[in-house]
Amino acid sequence: MFRFANPEYLYLLVLIPAFAFGFLILQQNRKKALSRFGDTNLINQLMPEASKYRGFIKFYLILLAFLSLIVALAQPQFGSKLESIKRKGIELMICLDVSNSMNAKDIEPSRLERAKQAIAQLVDKLSNDKIGIIVFAGQAYTQLPITTDYPSAKMFLTNISTDMIPTQGTAIGTAINLASSSFSQQEGINKAIIVITDGENHEDNAVEAAQQAFSKGIRVYTVGMGLPSGTPIPISATSTNEFLKDREGNVVITKLDEKRLQEIALSAGGNYIPANNIRNGISNLVKELSELEKKEIETKIYTDYDEQFQYFTAIALFFLILEIILLERKNRKLKNLKLFQPIKKM
Repeated sequence: MFRFANPEYLYLLVLIPAFAFGFLILQQNRKKALSRFGDTNLINQLMPEASKYRGFIKFYLILLAFLSLIVALAQPQFGSKLESIKRKGIELMICLDVSNSMNAKDIEPSRLERAKQAIAQLVDKLSNDKIGIIVFAGQAYTQLPITTDYPSAKMFLTNISTDMIPTQGTAIGTAINLASSSFSQQEGINKAIIVITDGENHEDNAVEAAQQAFSKGIRVYTVGMGLPSGTPIPISATSTNEFLKDREGNVVITKLDEKRLQEIALSAGGNYIPANNIRNGISNLVKELSELEKKEIETKIYTDYDEQFQYFTAIALFFLILEIILLERKNRKLKNLKLFQPIKKM
């Protein structure tokens, strides 16, 4: 497994294109300044040892050295020892609705973005628990298999959008069934499913799926996204004044179906959390989940890492030495040396 021990240093990479752009601007200003003294061709003849390209090469060698040093500071490491460890926790699968109705903005910035914020908040509060993510619309897919890697969970979360699944709809039951089969095979561990959706289920019997999950010892919690009063559905996540219409040309209104979500949660031993109080709701959910008896969960992690920063430090040093050796002017002794000139036949 590869990782950076200090990934915050990678933010320095944004300086590289800034430096490159600044250097190009500087070269343009230098050309303009030289052109004020006279004809460019004549000036070049007066400076036969000046090189057009060595300045660029020297600059980009420094830039490559800077890049290598940034990577070295971030401290790249490779996992060298995989061990099985046991922690006490629960397993949690999150089912996130990514249908078009989740682009609705009755809660700011949108239903989907608020849902992603809630999941990130939930992940930050977890400890020693396993988590997985399923996305669903007309169909359901596993976005992140069950894991204890919380940084990966948040990384996958940022890439979720309503464009992920082409088949529209809200198949809550399908998502619950997939989540039920996505837990580990380890027995005796408390398991829970959190369904985050606006509740407009048109595809299957979600209550029946929740009851089947509960019969396996899996609790189902629901988080409602949106308002019961309803709002138009933007045609895309970035659209602000264009909305989806039905075949008759009427604007489609999406409403939060709280009754359905409450029914799903109650049928599977869980609770319903409304989006208008999601901050307190997530805190209460975490508190309720923490009250579930936590069993030992076996997981494999890398315990030893081999440092790789020295290689990038050596690369940076190589580029710096090369930049020092390379003179900005042409070498008088070597400028007439033509290694690839063909030998004239007698």
